[in-house]
Amino acid sequence: MSGDVSSTDYKFRLKDCFLGAQMLFVAFGALVLVPLLTGLNPNVALFTAGVGTLIFQVVTKGKVPVFLASSFAFLPPIFYGTKTWGIAGTMSGLMAAGVVYILLSFLIKWQGTDVLKKVLPPIVTGPVIMVIGLILSPVAVNMAIGKAGDGSVVLFEQQGALIVSLIALGTTVLVSLLGKGWFRLVPILSGIIAGYVTALFMGFVDFTPVSQAAWFAIPDFTFPEWNSEAIIYILPIAIAPAIEHFGDVMAISSIAKKDYIKDPGIHKTMLGDGLATSFAAFLGGPPNTTYSEVTGAVALTKVFNPAIMTWAAITAIVLAFVGKVGAILQTIPAPVMGGIMLLLFGAIMVIGLNTLVKSGDDLMEARNLSIVGLILVFGIGGMSFSTGSFTLQGIGLAGVLGVVLNLVLPGKKSAEKNQA
Repeated sequence: MSGDVSSTDYKFRLKDCFLGAQMLFVAFGALVLVPLLTGLNPNVALFTAGVGTLIFQVVTKGKVPVFLASSFAFLPPIFYGTKTWGIAGTMSGLMAAGVVYILLSFLIKWQGTDVLKKVLPPIVTGPVIMVIGLILSPVAVNMAIGKAGDGSVVLFEQQGALIVSLIALGTTVLVSLLGKGWFRLVPILSGIIAGYVTALFMGFVDFTPVSQAAWFAIPDFTFPEWNSEAIIYILPIAIAPAIEHFGDVMAISSIAKKDYIKDPGIHKTMLGDGLATSFAAFLGGPPNTTYSEVTGAVALTKVFNPAIMTWAAITAIVLAFVGKVGAILQTIPAPVMGGIMLLLFGAIMVIGLNTLVKSGDDLMEARNLSIVGLILVFGIGGMSFSTGSFTLQGIGLAGVLGVVLNLVLPGKKSAEKNQA
């Protein structure tokens, strides 16, 4: 299964094309899920994932075997932004998020990786990630029972929708628990397929868009329009995926037994991720992030040649121009997506909780309790601050609040010294 590629050096060979396509297959379910949930174009997402991966490889000099694609961390601002400012306005905010990564890469190069631990420790990033999962849970439930994400419209009758969504959910869980080899790496895709087949029998699928779609079509790119409100709203949300990036690079370093934190350097990988994210938003695609599913595939195959990801990127770009691919994806009914989201958003929350647990911080210590408690309540409770046209709320407010509290509240030693 691993072929004859065992070197960590970049070797671009035609015979590795099929293995690269397999890597895209592993990422495919999660890659297309974000645009399908948010109303973005899945063909654009395929194109920007492919080009974004190539941008990342150029910046990192082809040293890191990772694939970049749609980030789940940005689902809440895309949901809110597309309804409030439209896709074009939201894209300006997502481009700015990529700029945050770029600035962080310069800061890391200047101050070293310890600056991230100081400004964004687990006591801040953990609860912010939890807020992302929890704030989206009503969307998952609404879609699972046959409603639109905001619950305003009934799309399918509830009993049938629940059957479809629970089959999609159950399949995803079972594959993640019991799957072997490659099968274990595609729980989301397996859940989507099982839910889709069930939806076919329930009469939930309309193939009219597929018959009308052309085989070859240029993706429906949407260029950003300047919107300061969208930028201010989305910028703070870049905090959580920035830390996620750091963890993903550490994971692939461990698997490949090569320190990518030092070579090419975390500042280079962060820069590549930021440029890829801004590029994706420039064309109307979702922000990019390094995919842990593909990292798992690298661990399974023991293929550490980054050129495999070049083939995965090329495959994604080619598929982006097949109009019927996007049309088929857009026929997937809401209950199928809702079933997957029930697990997905819960998993995001658990990742945040695990970040806190692994840090070993005493959450009952007054300082930590204040930071975590306020991030969760402000974020989930919908606290909002406005002045003029400026508004900060939800995850963005939770992120900013966490960073500020962590920097200004005295540490335990400082408090004990003052009491003495």
